Amino acid sequence: MHQNPHFTETDLTILHPLMSQAGLAHLVTATSEGPIATPLPLYLAADEGDQGVIYGHMARQNLQWQTPFTGEALAIFMGSDAYVSPNYYASKSEHHKVVPTWNYQAIHAYGVPEFFDEPERLLDVVTRLTTRHEASQTFPWQVSDAPKDYIDALLRGIVGIRLPISRLLGQMKMSQNKSLADRQAVIKGLSHSQRASDREAARNIAINE
Repeated sequence: MHQNPHFTETDLTILHPLMSQAGLAHLVTATSEGPIATPLPLYLAADEGDQGVIYGHMARQNLQWQTPFTGEALAIFMGSDAYVSPNYYASKSEHHKVVPTWNYQAIHAYGVPEFFDEPERLLDVVTRLTTRHEASQTFPWQVSDAPKDYIDALLRGIVGIRLPISRLLGQMKMSQNKSLADRQAVIKGLSHSQRASDREAARNIAINE
């Protein structure tokens, strides 16, 4: 990922929460036949290792884990994003030297993945993912709510992923390179959008000088 110094973020106290909030990530591996990518719900164990460890699972029939890969894998986490119209900028009426852009939050996590199929480890990953995503439900569903033999059969159909993070690249492009007046105008414009991600992006734009 290109690192623009205006938008580069290296603070783990900022990157880790964004990774944990992401609903879906992409796991990418490089093979002799080209890159392979799978969209997956992944979770971060921030307290493991220097930069954290990523866990998840994929279908046993997925060819990605069966195909020899080269070097490190890449897990891509996306935060909020939004198209920014030139019409939002306060400076448009002053000099018209404005163009469209896209605000976004992106984190690339690198590491050598381990694939595993031990039932106890798989159950732990599935349980942690379920607990995380069911937390907002009025009556959270638990893995133990389903029959054990049913869960055991499903576990045989998946493969676990453990990816110790070796390096993190973060880009938080949220209008930091614009004037305070323009940032405030972008917040106003995105806040009135019908797109939920636009409104979320508006909340992530800082107006502190």
